[in-house]
Amino acid sequence: METRWERVDFGAARSMPMRLYEPKAKEKAPPIVLYLRGGSFQQHEPAAQEAPIARALSETGAMVVEADYGSISQNMFPGALEYGLDALRCLAARRKQLGSRKSPLLVAGDEAGGNIAAGLALKARDQLPGQLNGQVLLSPLIDPTMSSVSIRKADAIGMRERWSDGWMHYLRGFCGFSHPYVAPCMCSRLSTVAPALVVTSEDDPLHDETIGYAERLEGAGVRVRQHVFPAGSGWSGIYNEEGGVWLQELCSEFRLFVHQLHS
Repeated sequence: METRWERVDFGAARSMPMRLYEPKAKEKAPPIVLYLRGGSFQQHEPAAQEAPIARALSETGAMVVEADYGSISQNMFPGALEYGLDALRCLAARRKQLGSRKSPLLVAGDEAGGNIAAGLALKARDQLPGQLNGQVLLSPLIDPTMSSVSIRKADAIGMRERWSDGWMHYLRGFCGFSHPYVAPCMCSRLSTVAPALVVTSEDDPLHDETIGYAERLEGAGVRVRQHVFPAGSGWSGIYNEEGGVWLQELCSEFRLFVHQLHS
């Protein structure tokens, strides 16, 4: 059964469309996941279709809530992060209602949503200490300089211009891109952020910035689980919001990550 967007009130005249993906079988303390979809910072309306990744994560037993941070913030910094933090606060306050007090709270995102997820993990460390238990970063778009070696593959899948335009839009009106919440890969203080599951593929244009961020997290003492799909796996389909055979393996990695959080 298709889910639909529901507008959630955060108070102070702020609200956001959110979409709940419920698992078929509810666990005793299911993970609660705030999911942020990609779209290269250019999605201007709530997506009509379900997100394949959000639906797949819900089928592992997680309660997944997709937040429409993009259209409500016009996909611009800092509004996108501020609305994301509102959504995270909302889920933290409703942890018992959605699962149980023991349910781990995670933030997950792919591509541009991965940028917001990584920024939220930093922001949650600073403003919601102890509330966020994990972050799931799926090829996060976190380097506005677009200077890595692997980014050269972006032309082959038609993404270089789209990402470049997306960064210009996201940063419109904001001077510089060195703020750690804008470009988490440039953050100089990564210690004590939530443990991370970081996923990419060998032929992913965002491979280098994704792996580089994972290594920096590990260097800061953060628990990191990495997974790199082989070339030809179809992983780049996430940029067109497509599923694939990799979804099952991604779900297995997610289950293992959640198990590690419990341990």
